[in-house]
Amino acid sequence: MGSNETFTENEEAPTYAPWIPVPNVQELVREDPLQVPQRYVREPENRPEVTDMSHLSSLVPVIDLSLLLLGNKEELNKLDLACQDWGFFQVVNHGVAKELLQKMKDAAAEFFELPLEEKNKYAMPSDDIQGYGHAYVVSEEQMLDWSDALILVVHPSHYRKLKFWPNSPTGLQEIIEEYSNAIRKVATELFQSLSLIMGMDKEALLGLHKQLVQGYRVNYYPPCSKPDQVLGISPHSDSSTITILMQDNDVCGLQLKHNNEWVPVNPIPDALVVNVGDIIEMWSNGKYKSIEHRAVANDNKARVSYATFLYPHEEAEIEPLNHMIDPKTKQQIYKTVKYGDYLRNSMKRKLEGKAHTEMAKVETLA
Repeated sequence: MGSNETFTENEEAPTYAPWIPVPNVQELVREDPLQVPQRYVREPENRPEVTDMSHLSSLVPVIDLSLLLLGNKEELNKLDLACQDWGFFQVVNHGVAKELLQKMKDAAAEFFELPLEEKNKYAMPSDDIQGYGHAYVVSEEQMLDWSDALILVVHPSHYRKLKFWPNSPTGLQEIIEEYSNAIRKVATELFQSLSLIMGMDKEALLGLHKQLVQGYRVNYYPPCSKPDQVLGISPHSDSSTITILMQDNDVCGLQLKHNNEWVPVNPIPDALVVNVGDIIEMWSNGKYKSIEHRAVANDNKARVSYATFLYPHEEAEIEPLNHMIDPKTKQQIYKTVKYGDYLRNSMKRKLEGKAHTEMAKVETLA
């Protein structure tokens, strides 16, 4: 990423957080499609609501990246409002070839169809979250999510732990590489526009990262015989700068919290879903919102989602930008934190809304 890559390739690939091994959900369903073990059954108040909020899905902002790249004022204004009001938007005309999106989906689907012993060759070690398994499992009593995942750090390349990159199906590694490069290009273009709406020159945001780091998580949500009692992923906000998600075109599952309602983000074919992460919220001193979101299961179809997390180098100091603090009140919501400390703190806890952001808040406001 040019001049902001100030760290050397001698750096060791970081480890992030320990976790406790738990059963493979896909295998549970294979063995008995009707079985839903008690550890997955949510308390009634935490279950997906029966009320259908899908009529609100069409209100989730849609941003045209090709217009942003032209500096279109109207589209920049839409981006500004999307980050303030929703913390989420869908991106169209993003330049990633439809064929590449499909290739990624096909290869990942093939990986998850492999026998468990084959996938377990890439199992997460107990002291880190790269590999195949489950992250954010920190206690034996914890309620579990109805999903399995493959998690990799893809950029910079010396952070990769290639023993966790599946070489089956053939070509999957190359497809992940090609897809990740294309998504990183979209991210850097979005950073330029986000820099502008945050009152900076367009390369500023990328520079604040010290070095752009990119993680990739493919989530597999098997069908569930009692989808109204489980969650695919617990409510949380992302500890990234931004997250870029590719959804299946025909299976809904992602929901975001808006005005205390859970709004489904229905897929737009070939669009990418982008959400503001905690780091943009911190840099903007709370102007732009890192919103809670979750995934729900359904009873007849598996769903796969493909999340790319863009975040700063772990030595980067994160704090509200001076010009984003209201000059009248001078009230600073967030204090200065080292990104690596913030990330590890969030990964050592279960997913629980925005509870993990408290460590970065100024005490008087916590």
